[in-house]
Amino acid sequence: MPKIERIQPQGMNVRMQQGKPAYSHVVTVTGTGKTIYVAGQLGRDAEGNIVGPGDMRAQMEQTFKNLDACLKAAGASWSDVVKTNTFVTDYAEFAKCTDVRMRYFGVASPTSTTIQISGLAQPGAMVEIELIAVVD
Repeated sequence: MPKIERIQPQGMNVRMQQGKPAYSHVVTVTGTGKTIYVAGQLGRDAEGNIVGPGDMRAQMEQTFKNLDACLKAAGASWSDVVKTNTFVTDYAEFAKCTDVRMRYFGVASPTSTTIQISGLAQPGAMVEIELIAVVD
């Protein structure tokens, strides 16, 4: 069974959200296990339409629902996530919705990178998140 260790190195700032670390600076995985790579997910419904045009919160809700479905399909849960990459078109709007992210991750703090870019793969998309998880 893989062991996942989340590390906040001494002397480094730990950004807190809702009383918990927003992310870990380092995550190590030791032992045998399966690594799961989830492609970047947008706030698309089952028909491929962007939900909530111009509404970061609505798009994040849908993006996390899509990520949740991907994790479950691979036999993983949010506590198995070790890395996320997030791409946003408006960081200020994204920052207003951190509660959505924290609702899914809870105390599991994967390593995390967020980058503001000028556009995503589908017009109207405001957020895209990809992730890596490890399970036994």
